[in-house]
Amino acid sequence: MTSRMEWTDEAAAAETRKGDRNAFRVLVDRHSRPVFRLAYRMTGNEQDAEDVVQETFLRAYKQIGQFDGRSSFSTWLYRICSNCSLDLIRARKTREKQREPLGEEKTTSWIDTVATRAPDPERLTHSSHIARLLGPAMEQLSEMERIAFTLRHFEGCNVEEIARTLGVQQNAAKHSVFRAVQKLRRALEPAWGVTR
Repeated sequence: MTSRMEWTDEAAAAETRKGDRNAFRVLVDRHSRPVFRLAYRMTGNEQDAEDVVQETFLRAYKQIGQFDGRSSFSTWLYRICSNCSLDLIRARKTREKQREPLGEEKTTSWIDTVATRAPDPERLTHSSHIARLLGPAMEQLSEMERIAFTLRHFEGCNVEEIARTLGVQQNAAKHSVFRAVQKLRRALEPAWGVTR
């Protein structure tokens, strides 16, 4: 008999469906970091990302019977995480609209961490300028574009995995990544002094 850590995701999911909570613990241990990375890139801050991770695994545990193995467990989990992230983003936007006209500036977001830790002054200025442009540009992407771009360029997922995560055809996933890249490129052109 193999140890629990040697289980495939599918085997651990099957054991979880039988009621073995330790099997689900294997899945949490194995996937919590990538789920946190995705949640962080989607929500923009650590606290929200931690909340999304908890909600993702809670939903995954409750819905484990719906995992049919047609896609990888990580793809299924990314889809849940993407949905949880979008729920949180929508709720945050609703709250912000309700308390808006105070004229306060937004707090620092994840995008402000784009600069390297010890850049030269010119690079720091350039990175800072890109960060100021990229944050609002990411917010202007549609939900599907934002998820597709994040999965492709931050998580390294291929188009097939993105399509499964989004529940769309591969051409639609590819098109979402392409549109996101085009929109972000246009938004970042001022940082390089390029105009069309």
